[in-house]
This record gives sequence, structure tokens and C-alpha cells, in this order.
Amino acid sequence: MTAAPPRPLLPVADPATLGIDPARLAQMSALIERHIAEERYPGAQFAMARNGRLVALHTFGRSSTDPAQAATDDTLWLLFSQTKVIVAAAVWQLVDQGAVRFADRIADHVSGFEKNGKGEVTVLQVLTHQGGFPSATVGPEAWADHERLRQVVCDFTLDWTPGSKVAYHGLSAHWVAAVLIEAVTGRDFRQVIREDLLGPLGIEDVLVGVPEGQLARCADMHTAQEGTMAPNLDMRAEAWRTAGVPGGGGYATAAGMQAFYQMLLNGGTLGGRRVLSPRVCQYAIRNHTGDRVDENMGMPMHRGIGPHLRGLTPTIRGLGTLAAPNTFGHGGAGSSYSWADPDSGVSFTYLSNARADEPWHSVRLDQISNLAHAAIVEP
Repeated sequence: MTAAPPRPLLPVADPATLGIDPARLAQMSALIERHIAEERYPGAQFAMARNGRLVALHTFGRSSTDPAQAATDDTLWLLFSQTKVIVAAAVWQLVDQGAVRFADRIADHVSGFEKNGKGEVTVLQVLTHQGGFPSATVGPEAWADHERLRQVVCDFTLDWTPGSKVAYHGLSAHWVAAVLIEAVTGRDFRQVIREDLLGPLGIEDVLVGVPEGQLARCADMHTAQEGTMAPNLDMRAEAWRTAGVPGGGGYATAAGMQAFYQMLLNGGTLGGRRVLSPRVCQYAIRNHTGDRVDENMGMPMHRGIGPHLRGLTPTIRGLGTLAAPNTFGHGGAGSSYSWADPDSGVSFTYLSNARADEPWHSVRLDQISNLAHAAIVEP
């Protein structure tokens, strides 16, 4: 574990002074150190905040194995699908501005999207994984060519009738959201996120599209190969890191993600600066799919318009079994989770740099999140 001093956006507080049990956080650190010793992943970072203050930030292991490089508190970690909540929040801003309604059809704003039977697909359906095109893909050739990107998205075909199912749209729905943002604003979606959503808050360490000058800070995502951890070379490439793939290509520090989630807990403000209205936050962070089973996840996911919620079902992914029902957040494939608990004002981020297989991945997430929830010992 590194001892490098943090550079958080949030003011730092001692956990015990905010009703957080340091012993539980120490247990979490020990668990992560054991994972690294067992070569489950090369490195990790976690952070916790409460009521606008950062109470924990810890970094472990290596950001890269080839060449070996120690992770620091400034390391940027691949968010995978945690990126979805950030992109969705940029759409929430457009709703706040009156430029978009959640009930709008995508085709109302993106001419051509009505092709292949998609004319009635709404913004709400897309962002709650009910759009009907979970298997659609966008190839690397369209990442940097946004005219081509728009055409690819318009050419998506349906797998089933929109609204008839809930099924996770891993790498399709948020490309549609990106094209929607660009159609409405006339600007690159990455620029909109950077300048309109994150920039006014001073959040510099959450990046959807990593600038060239920040590439060296990115941790390598690893995969297990013949008993060793090897960097994923495709995700080491500059084209991947700069593209800001909206369904899974953002990078961040855990402290940066805590600033973002504390903003959501505070109804759209951080440090006295507002980027979202309380009402749009309340509406988006609501269970819009009930207890319907997500056919990709095999369980109810209680989808909000971006994040998902704990709900009252026996199991849930990543947020922790012990979570309060209205706890909300999102994970990153096989590697990470962030969540926030409106009841306690606590938020939490855990990031790692290897994509682990099931069932081990879900078990460790439940252990880590439950330790975080158990650390909340005072109201």
C-alpha cells in the first residue's frame, strides 16, 4: 500500500469523527492486500466520503506489471461501466435545460435513428436498459469519427420490442446517449461532459476521454494468462484511452469518483457549485424498472436512469447485501464499483486493474461493500 499523500477535491476528515469505524476500513485494506498477494489483481484503490468530506483514500499494489509500476493516489483506473452513470448525468443536464425530456424519442433529436423499427425508442428506455438492442456494437473505426458514429448508431437493429424487457445494454445504449448529446449540443460528448458537468465542479480526475497529457497516469487493465497477470494491450492503446467509450471507457481516481457521488447525494451541488437540479437527481435516481428481472444479470437490478438501486430483493450486484434499499451506484466489468447511500450520506468507490471471473468477482464485491456499510456506526 502506498503512503503517497492524497490530493482530493473533497476536504479530508478523520473517519471516526464522522461515525466511520476505522477498524472496518483496516479489515478492508487487509482483504485487498490479500487479494494482491494471491495475484487476483495487481493493484487497487478505495475511497470513502461522508457529508462532503473524504474519510478514506488508500492505494495498493501496481498500476502496471510490464513494466512494473507502483500505483499511487493519482493513478487513473479504468472504470468500465461505471462510465455509464457519468454519461447519463450529462443527459440529465439536458433535461434540466429543457433541451430533452426523458419521454422524448431518440429520433426526435437524432434524425435517422428511427431506422430498423427504432422510431419509438425513448431516452428513458435507452438509459434504463429497455431499448431493445443490447447486442448492438460500435467498432473502433467509429470511435474518433463522430459522423460515422452517428450512422452506426442509427443502423442499430432491434433484438426485441423496446420496453418489453429489461436486459443490460453493455456497449450499445450509451453510444446512443453520446450521439444524443452531440445532436442536441452540437459538441463532442466528451467536451460536454468535461466542460458542462465535471469542469464546473473542479472534478479533474474523472475523465471520459483521457487527454494526451494524462495518458501516463492510466493504470493498465490486466487479464489472467497462463497463471500470470498480463496487461490488456488493446486497452493500453492511446486510441482506447482517448476515445472515452461511453459504456465503459472512462478513467478516474477513487477520490474523483467520490466527489462525483457526493455531488449526487447533495442534489447536484459540490462546494457550492450546482450542475444538476435536485429534482432531476431525485427522478433519475429512482427505481424505474421495479423488480423486473434483468435478463442479462439474472436478477432484478432496480434500474435508475443511469445507476441502479439496492431495492429489497435478496441479492443485488456490487452495492452490498447490507446496503440500504435506496443505495445507488454502478459497477465496472469484473473490477470495480461505486455507490452512494442517501440515508447516511456515505459514498464509496473501489477500483482494481484486473477483470476477474465469476463467481469470485461478485463475492469479493459483496465482501468489500459490506465492510464499507458495516463501517457506518453512527447515523
